[in-house]
Amino acid sequence: MSSGVFQVPTPINEPILQYGANSAERTKLKQALSDLRNQQIDVQMRIAGRSVKGAKKVAMTCPHDHQHVLGHYYEGGKAEVAQAIDAALEARLAWSSMPWEDRAAIFLKAADLSATKYRMQLNARTMLGQSKNAYQAEIDAACEWIDFLRFNVHYAQQIYSEQPISSPGVWNRLEYRPLEGFVYALTPFNFTAIAGNLPAAPALMGNTVVWKPSPTQVYSAGLLMEILEEAGLPAGVINLVLADGPEAGEVVFSHRDFAGIHFTGSTGVFQTIWKNIGQNIANYKSYPRIVGETGGKDFVVAHASADVKALTTGLVRGAFEYQGQKCSAASRAYIPASLWPAVEAQLKADLAAIKMGGTEDFENFVNAVIDAKAFAKITSYISEAKKSPEVTVISGGNFDDSKGYFVEPTVLLTTNPTYRTMVEEIFGPVLTIYVYNDADWNSVLTLVDSTSAYALTGAIFAQDKYAMLEAMKVLENAAGNLYLNDKCTGAVVGQQPFGGARASGTNDKAGSYLNLLRWVSPRTVKEVFVSPTDFRYPFLEK
Repeated sequence: MSSGVFQVPTPINEPILQYGANSAERTKLKQALSDLRNQQIDVQMRIAGRSVKGAKKVAMTCPHDHQHVLGHYYEGGKAEVAQAIDAALEARLAWSSMPWEDRAAIFLKAADLSATKYRMQLNARTMLGQSKNAYQAEIDAACEWIDFLRFNVHYAQQIYSEQPISSPGVWNRLEYRPLEGFVYALTPFNFTAIAGNLPAAPALMGNTVVWKPSPTQVYSAGLLMEILEEAGLPAGVINLVLADGPEAGEVVFSHRDFAGIHFTGSTGVFQTIWKNIGQNIANYKSYPRIVGETGGKDFVVAHASADVKALTTGLVRGAFEYQGQKCSAASRAYIPASLWPAVEAQLKADLAAIKMGGTEDFENFVNAVIDAKAFAKITSYISEAKKSPEVTVISGGNFDDSKGYFVEPTVLLTTNPTYRTMVEEIFGPVLTIYVYNDADWNSVLTLVDSTSAYALTGAIFAQDKYAMLEAMKVLENAAGNLYLNDKCTGAVVGQQPFGGARASGTNDKAGSYLNLLRWVSPRTVKEVFVSPTDFRYPFLEK
């Protein structure tokens, strides 16, 4: 609960470094990359403030150079997950009792450490371990992570200051208590910022957390944990565990004190988790909070009035930045026949200019997909599309995993608007386009809305305002984040709170106060200064 003394300045978004040629920041980042490539880093679990070494040694490699070992992590099992839960529960009382301003100071310090001392190493680890280019790493591992930390403190203050009115002689107040139990943070590979925010947001609100990162993000997750601890995070508040997902889930979801999950990942995994929670619902002390973002089949729909260059830039950036491995990536597009010749020509020209390779070469726009499993899944879609009479490969379509998991940016043109790659999430650099007759604008909007089970992001390109308004109305429930005349990726903390509905998740909007509200359980307190001493009301008098 807020004391009302500590006033947090309204945060501003962390400035994005551009890493231009011959810039000081490029020189520093190049040095950080070189230093990391020339050493091996071991990552261990952090439980109750102590390093815990699991029995299984696992190599961490570069996706774009999968023979290069960056270091190792040590995977544990059920015993270590149980230890982490015990540590979280033991730390809970002291942490939840700490004045919120002091909790906030830890995360603000972590933000400053990330913005200064650790910025280049955070970016370099993300570039090497997750195969992001310099700009994609900067907007993620540096800026978004820092923004989450600073804006969450700002939103927490807003929540704590929201208090009820009081009648004369009465003082009403709301206490925003943390959840009763521990929170489980299950985080993805594709954003270092999300991996940090999922445990940090509940912790800021007084909860203690068991955090299991994706195996392919451990390299940068280890550094996030170091930064939080250097900022003063007490032992046991966030416990980093490295374990098999289903094995960890058996321990977590059967525990009586499981209070909630903060999740980003696949729809299938999230649905399995929800099912497991439902099966165990009678065992829990409290009904768990289930907060999840699970992916999308994100659309771009263009009206005949759209600007061709703006549209093609939105397609290229939206579909192929970070190899299409963003939940928000453009993966299906609807282009009017009148614009298609110009769009096709511009797309081909833009894609021909794109270079693909390792992240250490700053001329490469496209890098590798995350691992062999992702490579196999993505390329299976491309191989199948090449054989289909309903599909033409407009650009790309090649792939090679001999050195790294490289998949060319691939554009497919289909005559079937419900062809598989228009419907299913691929999570890779594959964009499928359907060309429609200009006169079918209205029916195409209905098609966009009904084709996919997801509803995460979408973009509408149109200069005709009436057409834009019509599309916004028809597609009201098709995307939790809607972009007008812009690519459908790149949500900024504090500017575009992120999340979708339908199969895309619970739409609890990371990057806003709405998400933080999920990690508190309010208690209403009414204090009467002079208590009544007679049960009789005036209306009872004769």
